[in-house]
Amino acid sequence: MSNIAFIGAGRMASAMVGGLISSGAARPSDLACIGGNDDTAKHLAEATGIRLAGSLPDLLAKAEAVVLACKPQQLSGLDASLVALTGGKLVLSILAGKRIERIAQTFPGARNVVRAMPNTPGQIGAGITGWCSLRPLSDGDRSIVTAILGSLGKTVELQESLLDAVTALSGSGPAYVFEFAAALREAGVAAGLTREAAYSLAVETILGSAKLMARSTAEAEELRNQVTSPNGTTYAGLKRMEARGFRDTILETVIAARDRSIELSREG
Repeated sequence: MSNIAFIGAGRMASAMVGGLISSGAARPSDLACIGGNDDTAKHLAEATGIRLAGSLPDLLAKAEAVVLACKPQQLSGLDASLVALTGGKLVLSILAGKRIERIAQTFPGARNVVRAMPNTPGQIGAGITGWCSLRPLSDGDRSIVTAILGSLGKTVELQESLLDAVTALSGSGPAYVFEFAAALREAGVAAGLTREAAYSLAVETILGSAKLMARSTAEAEELRNQVTSPNGTTYAGLKRMEARGFRDTILETVIAARDRSIELSREG
């Protein structure tokens, strides 16, 4: 594996480093990081054995690929020396809302630029990441991108025009699932369960259902029908969801998130 430098050492960077090392795709000696005005980079280096760089020139001297994992709003304030220091290197950005053209303008000498949208389950290697590249990737660079993003879970290569939809669906999607779990918990409490029991039942039901969907060749509607007896309890619940426009609400939720993603990327 080529040397990879991380600018930023938060949760996603930590997940990538951990995944790369645990999968054997990289050794700690292949990786280096630098952080901001906190101790996240120091803690990441201590926890994983990767190198804590003392400066940007130190970080990038031997790097073939650079992962931008800082906060999106920090992009405009990055050190101007990065223009020269990233010359000839592969730049991979996970900065939400920052379009690939914007990244390329910031790093004009990069040999290629990749924009990726991971999601929070990537913190445990169970995520899915949509990504695109500025230009077609060489075989070597594709291997680097696949290793880095694969450390978070599954990957999907898409046109950049679809990344706002990815942001709205899988990027924001975990929050929708967490809200659904909270709603199931509260409904269970209203039905007479203790809060602890209701939460456990809600979480395990969502977890088990997701695993079943992932392992089945059937579509979600077919699996739903397998649970639903005519005029039974599930049928009664589903009819209420239908009457209250459950699917329309989810559709409107995702479209609202997509539209906001478009707005934010135009701003920055």
